[in-house]
Amino acid sequence: MSTLEIKGLTVSVETEDGPKEILRGVDLTVNSGETHAIMGPNGSGKSTLAYSIAGHPKYTVTGGTVTLDGEDVLAMSVDERARAGLFLAMQYPVEVPGVTVSNFLRTAKTAIDGEAPKLRTWVKEVKEAMGNLRMDPAFAERNVNEGFSGGEKKRHEILQMELLKPKVAILDETDSGLDVDALKIVSEGVNRAKGSSDLGVLLITHYTRILRYIKPDFVHVFVDGRIVEEGGPELADRLEDEGYDRFTSSATV
Repeated sequence: MSTLEIKGLTVSVETEDGPKEILRGVDLTVNSGETHAIMGPNGSGKSTLAYSIAGHPKYTVTGGTVTLDGEDVLAMSVDERARAGLFLAMQYPVEVPGVTVSNFLRTAKTAIDGEAPKLRTWVKEVKEAMGNLRMDPAFAERNVNEGFSGGEKKRHEILQMELLKPKVAILDETDSGLDVDALKIVSEGVNRAKGSSDLGVLLITHYTRILRYIKPDFVHVFVDGRIVEEGGPELADRLEDEGYDRFTSSATV
């Protein structure tokens, strides 16, 4: 049983006019096997939450705590956070020219586990995971994200997640830019990872369409750097019907 616990998290970013506060006191707990959907309008701070947990240097944590199984996440380097069991699927994955997908995956697995996986077993796992995600085997010899379509990038992110087996996965707008078929395949990958390892998922999205395939246990509405309402899957259905206007009109700027 693993627990990611966020208490009173405040985060700022440096601008031309000085520090600007983005997160204004976020409280959230994600346990093993749970799926939490973070929903909200553009600019509400959803991605800032994801990158702050992962340790992006652009964001400065000014208050609060983030712990994973009682360990201080904010005191860890980015690679230490990954080894501790945190995974971030980025909205816009970066290209890594000159590094093949197969080398990247094996290097990442070695770094996280502290030892290289046995080659025969590893090759079998990679092939099986790629097959499940409808990825051509030749994909493994392409350079990471170089010339990838949006759907290929997202499948590669889920491939990493399935192979690296984190405790908690933060999925930042994984549905962005996906057609219906790709959305279903990516969602199936998330559900497989949850089923095989009791993964905790923090799913950040604008839209409810991905929630038709990845069923949330909890839905949190994020506005102006805060969670303003929480509920179960029925809250996502309400947002589909009502939108965010009733939250944004009353939000404190």
